[in-house]
This record gives sequence, structure tokens and C-alpha cells, in this order.
Amino acid sequence: MKLVQRAMFFLAIAGFVTVHPAPAQLVETVQVGNAGNAGDTRFPNAGAPNIGKVDYDFRISKFEVTAKQYTMFLNAVAASDPHGLYNPSMGNTTGGVVSGANIQRSGKPGSYTYSVPDDWADRPVNYVSWGDAARFANWLQNGQPTGPQSLTTTEDGAYHLNGATSIAQLMAVTRRPTAAWAIPTESEWYKAAYHKNDGLGSNYWNYPTASNNTPSSVLGNPSDPGNNATFSNPGMTIGPPYYRTVVGSHENSESPYGTFDQGGNVWEWNETAFASLNRGIRGGGYESIHSDLYAALRNYTRPTTEAHYIGFRIVGIPEPSTAVLLIAVTAFTRRRRRQPVRN
Repeated sequence: MKLVQRAMFFLAIAGFVTVHPAPAQLVETVQVGNAGNAGDTRFPNAGAPNIGKVDYDFRISKFEVTAKQYTMFLNAVAASDPHGLYNPSMGNTTGGVVSGANIQRSGKPGSYTYSVPDDWADRPVNYVSWGDAARFANWLQNGQPTGPQSLTTTEDGAYHLNGATSIAQLMAVTRRPTAAWAIPTESEWYKAAYHKNDGLGSNYWNYPTASNNTPSSVLGNPSDPGNNATFSNPGMTIGPPYYRTVVGSHENSESPYGTFDQGGNVWEWNETAFASLNRGIRGGGYESIHSDLYAALRNYTRPTTEAHYIGFRIVGIPEPSTAVLLIAVTAFTRRRRRQPVRN
């Protein structure tokens, strides 16, 4: 163990790995294994050949990021909010289908505080841009610190943002190799949603409810056979004022890896760039028809978009990789063996 710790120390000095404090269990994750699985080749005309192929194990949010989790984030870093992590529409509950998550802001710039009622807390946050999601990932990467939006809280970590808010600036942002928390790549998201979790083969479901059949939009119960999601089929699963269901409400409807609501509730950001101006979204939302939940359906929008139908979830990437760590340990061991004996 001491040898591994010393190798980690020298890796950190060399810049191969960044050591981050482990954040408390704010976000529950599930393991996505079968590293090196084959991609899905069923939809060659969808513009994403071999989608779902991921060469490493990772973890992903079991649920979409909730209003409660995002409120905790705001209270930690948005007493002043220079990068607009709070959208006033988040507090609107009377706008019909375009209502927010009932996150309320109080106070004045420099002393803002945020709250969300209990009956809204466990529903997915909405009105978040790709940049907001990236800053949330940075905050987790940095150990959930409290303080102004800076390089030690929201502006660096998984992504070097440093004030990026425009379309061009956000499109130029890439995931750091040492990222421990991040917005999913499209393949990470797709694998967690559709791969059958049956080994390294290219077996995928059509829907993220572990089914090839169109889901029901009925809110299920523990005795329900499953395959349900929050979308419009043809009516919405629930109506005003919430529209979005509590995350994980659809019993027996998780993906094979154990995620909930990757189909419906809110569309979710991913990292994929489209035509230099857009970032990917997937999964459909509470207003969607069933085809938006289908595996072949890709969608995208400007990374600055803050809409009632978009939220996000995150991935956790182990660092350093096992291979890098083994190489480091081997090199460190050899170096020690070559050292001359001193009397």
C-alpha cells in the first residue's frame, strides 16, 4: 500500500493525476462495467456509428440531478452569481408546462440564498445550460467547496471554464484527462441507458427501460411489470404544477445498469459537439413522444440553452486508470531497485 501511495505522489508531481478530496455522497451513482464493449451498429444513418462503445468502467448518476442537489450547489457558490447559474425561471411554478423547479432565490447580490420546497426537491432541475452542468461537475471535482465562483470552485476542475459563458467559449471547452466528475459523453450516456449489461457484445435495447417495446407513460407502482417513463403518450404522466415526476418513481423501469429516467422527465446534456455550435441532449422529456426516448434519436441545442425541458446527470471516472497506476508502480519499483546501496 505504501508503494502505491508513493507512486500516486510521484504521478501527481509529474502531472499525470490530480488528487482531489472525495466529495460526500451528494450524488448516488451506479457502476457501468463491461469495459471495451462493442458499440451499437443498428442505426448507421443516425450519425453516430459504434455509439455506446466505452473502453473503461465508469459510474453514472442513478438519477437526474435534482432541484435539491442543485439548490445545495447554488447555496455553496452563488451568493453572487456572475455566471448565471440561477435562471429566474427556475422559481416559476405558474407557467404551465414551462414551469421551473420551484427553486427560490432570496436576498441581494453578494448574499443570495436559495431554497426549494420538499415536494419539489426530488424532481429534476431544469433551466440549466451545458455550462451550468459543467460548473456543477467542477464543483464536485473540487470537493463541493463553498465560496465565490472561481478556479477553485466552479471555473476549473473537470473543465477549464474560467468565465466561459458564450457559445464559442463553451464549445471550446473539453474534459480534462484527470476529470473525476463530468458531463457524460454521448457513448457513456448511451451505454448506461441502452446496453444490455450482458458482457462485451453489441446487445442493446431500444428504450432505456430495458425493453424493445414502447414504454407506458403511466406512473407505476411496486407491483407494476415496469417499462414506464415520464413522457406524453398521448397525455402527460402528471400534470400541473409539477409535470416532472420524483426521480426514480417508475418502479421496475430502470436500465440494465440501474439508472432511472434516462427516458423522459427531462432531456439530458452530453458532451458531444454538433456542427461547432451545439452540444448533444438525449432521452426525451415530459412533453416528448415515445420516439424521443428511442435509441436512434439524437438531438442537440446551443450550449447556452436554458430550457424547461433540459436537465442533466453526471458521470464519475476513476482516476488514475488502473493501467496508468500499474505503469507508475512498476516504474517506481524499478527506480528503487536501481538505486545504489549507501553505507
